Amino acid sequence: MAERSPGERILDFSEVDSGFTAEEARSEAERCIQCKKPACVSGCPVGVDIPRFVLAIAEERFDEARSTILEANLLPSVCGRVCPQETQCEGACILGKKGRAINIGALERFAADRGEGEELGTLVRAPPTGRRIAVVGSGPAGLTAAAELARSGHSVVLFESLHEPGGVLVYGIPEFRLPKSVVRREIERVLALGVELQTNTLVGRSITIEELLAYDAVFISTGAGLPSFMGIPGEETNGVYSANEYLTRVNLMGAERFPAAGTPIRRGSRVVVTGGGNVAMDAARVARRLGAKVWLVYRRREDDLPARRDEVRHAREEGIEFVTCASPVRIHGEPAVTGVECVRMEMCDLDESGRPSPRVLDGSSFLIDADTVIQAIGTSPNPLLVRLLEGVQVGRRGNLVTDENGRTSLPRVYAGGDIATGAATVILAMGAGKRAAATIDADLRDAPAH
Repeated sequence: MAERSPGERILDFSEVDSGFTAEEARSEAERCIQCKKPACVSGCPVGVDIPRFVLAIAEERFDEARSTILEANLLPSVCGRVCPQETQCEGACILGKKGRAINIGALERFAADRGEGEELGTLVRAPPTGRRIAVVGSGPAGLTAAAELARSGHSVVLFESLHEPGGVLVYGIPEFRLPKSVVRREIERVLALGVELQTNTLVGRSITIEELLAYDAVFISTGAGLPSFMGIPGEETNGVYSANEYLTRVNLMGAERFPAAGTPIRRGSRVVVTGGGNVAMDAARVARRLGAKVWLVYRRREDDLPARRDEVRHAREEGIEFVTCASPVRIHGEPAVTGVECVRMEMCDLDESGRPSPRVLDGSSFLIDADTVIQAIGTSPNPLLVRLLEGVQVGRRGNLVTDENGRTSLPRVYAGGDIATGAATVILAMGAGKRAAATIDADLRDAPAH
């Protein structure tokens, strides 16, 4: 896909790449060999019929391609932009074994972005069942579950604690990777199925747990919005953010437009970001767009970075300086950040993930002159709602324990996405929402009305 130049794109929050043209999409789709046993479908957590929609693009039946995708996935423009296809559908593509896999993500985005909104009146919904289902949290898992349950004929109420639906899609992922107009369009498709949305509603406060459990079934998908910190001295210093707060202020609250927007943010000139995942890349690239010189400090090698390769490449192109095999040990400054003390790491034996386990090199301390620190080392499930569900089984990381189909230890209460697995990808959360919705539908049809 065509991309805007780094020098241009760091000046604004517009999307980095422009997507395929019709000719580019057709040419790429024609490369597909239409395997008799398509491994790409098995690699898709929501089960999109990939060969069928790719063939439709190759034959320029673009409306049919979009309709094929929507049979399995009501958030295709989102998935086409942010799913890690390289480790899922594209990773399973037979052409990738000896050459280049089909660019399934770009093709999905192309098909999904065409004719936007045209299908709103044609989505099929089963006859009403008379069952009422509450979905708590409107991120990828909640939106997917709500859509699938509504398609099955159930009455669905979608509760969202923030003022705008979308969860991590709106507060976590920057505009230059996922435009909010795209998210809103996909959410409108879900609501068109008859899903009732209630924003500014904190379950356990705005409505009671008793009111929640009065529904025939409850699906909890409140994500993993509780940030983790390194636990090093100086974290209480002015100018230290969690990536969760930093990104929410910009992505959801428009802090980059302050004072035109009501939420401020510290515009550091020298910013250190800790971590190596996609969230760390997002935070670093946002800080760069706010005018900062940015260092990304990661304790392993660059080859070990868990972020997507394209995000690493984009960050490097945009001037982010990677400080690998290093780890912060102290944040200096009083009352505001003046620097970050780090130590060098050497790579030792492989850990459980198959990556080398870092060990501190004696006498390797060094200082990065900085005025802002953003910690992006992970998140865990927010405990607010979990604590109110009396008797529910909770994992050691604060996650709701579920079976493979999303059932919790409480009758009629299901969960999926990051609240059950810990922080993961958008598409894995969607897959969990889809599986749980199918389980809820089957359980309700087999049970008497609540």
